[in-house]
Amino acid sequence: MNKANCIMVQGTMSGAGKSLLCAALCRIFAQDGYRVAPFKSQNMALNSFVTRDGLEMGRAQVVQAQAAGMEPDVRMNPILLKPSSDTGSQVIVNGEVRGQMPAAAYFKMKRSLIPDILAAYNSLAEEVDIIVIEGAGSPAEINLKADDIVNMGLAKLVDAPVLLAGDIDRGGVFAQLYGTVALLEPDERTRIKGLLINKFRGDVEILRPGLAMLEEKTQLPVLGVIPYLKVDIEDEDSLSTRLEAGRAVKPLDAAILRLPHISNFTDFMPLEQHPLLGVRYVQSPRQLGTPDVVILPGTKNTIDDLLWLRQCGLEAAVLKLAAQGTPVLGVCGGYQMLGHTLADPDGEESGTPCTLRGLALLPTDTVFNAEKQLRQTHATAEAIPFAGAKLTGYEIHAGRTTVQGSPFCILADGTPEGCVQANVFGTYLHGLFDTGELTEKLTAFLCKKKGISPADAPLLSMEQYRQQQFDLLADGVRAALDMDAVYAAMGMDRKGGNRV
Repeated sequence: MNKANCIMVQGTMSGAGKSLLCAALCRIFAQDGYRVAPFKSQNMALNSFVTRDGLEMGRAQVVQAQAAGMEPDVRMNPILLKPSSDTGSQVIVNGEVRGQMPAAAYFKMKRSLIPDILAAYNSLAEEVDIIVIEGAGSPAEINLKADDIVNMGLAKLVDAPVLLAGDIDRGGVFAQLYGTVALLEPDERTRIKGLLINKFRGDVEILRPGLAMLEEKTQLPVLGVIPYLKVDIEDEDSLSTRLEAGRAVKPLDAAILRLPHISNFTDFMPLEQHPLLGVRYVQSPRQLGTPDVVILPGTKNTIDDLLWLRQCGLEAAVLKLAAQGTPVLGVCGGYQMLGHTLADPDGEESGTPCTLRGLALLPTDTVFNAEKQLRQTHATAEAIPFAGAKLTGYEIHAGRTTVQGSPFCILADGTPEGCVQANVFGTYLHGLFDTGELTEKLTAFLCKKKGISPADAPLLSMEQYRQQQFDLLADGVRAALDMDAVYAAMGMDRKGGNRV
């Protein structure tokens, strides 16, 4: 069996656009008739996903797999780090939790994970034609290079050609690219087959003198100037512009609390694309105001974020709105916060054994333990006014919640899930808006409360919308990138797909 060809995208810094460039390449190669898989040896992210077989992986590789038309597979992201504090993370290997580790301890042991990385990569390489590999941060982080397993260290392990991308939107792109190349070892420089200027706005002809000098100084070709593409595709954690407080003004106002450890905010993308819903992420009572619905999202540290909610005044503001009849929805960690008590007897969630009172808007109590609940599921909403909405999604949480009230939905196996009390709703189900049915019922409910007529035009399902956005992304990158040179870097003939 032939082993897959590969191409790796590295960046001059975090936020250079590596994830979306990899998604674009996955889509382009799939459009060209190849079976493609994404790969990132180590991802650090709070947004994660549960695969069909109940394993946890980073959402960036999920998005890339979807762009490639592939089922997300934990082999695409064998190591996932989920920050739980400024100095520590939960370490997940092959989809399963290995434990909490301070950064220093993880750095000492991470090279021992190379066999796991190579086993995942080599297994994928036997099943597909092309693997699109994403780096992390920058390959020129010289304090980390000795034990690198995600940039040039990985490129050496799997013999990957590299494209190096810089972000011109932030400024200084020529220095970024030249400086990165200059800090690499000679054998690392030879792996770079071309440079990419990403997120460009304006007339590319203005760049020509700079591109020529960059090529002269680095002795590397610039293979593309990628425009700043206006596509709506899931992005990574803290760098996401989705979390900016101000969003488009629309008839309905949905306020999502921007918790310090917010996770899986991609749950709310379907709301953002609704023509009547304006979605805002808020961090203070002043920003919160008087929205039509308040949403408490998932979080990697429910205890700390509940304390933050209390200290900054948002708890009191949410309680006041709920008492006035404003609908409040909690998802995962947000659902846990809405209950009466949150107990962490062994310090699994917060690092210190404790029990806190919740917002007491739902008749629930949560106890945290080390065992995670990981599963994909289907459900039907029970809560009025959402009853009958078909839901798909996944659970990913450590707490176990006892419920005294009515369920939010019924899972496919008949198990009641979540809780409802008056105008307050809670569920563990991530991806609950993806089918579009809950989005429609929520919008109709809010319109009725506000005396607005819902739009007559039916919405695209989230899946249809996502596929449209992938095609827009691929079209924009393909038009700007020298794809013949990319295929040649992989040792492939673009037209026939054969090794050169």
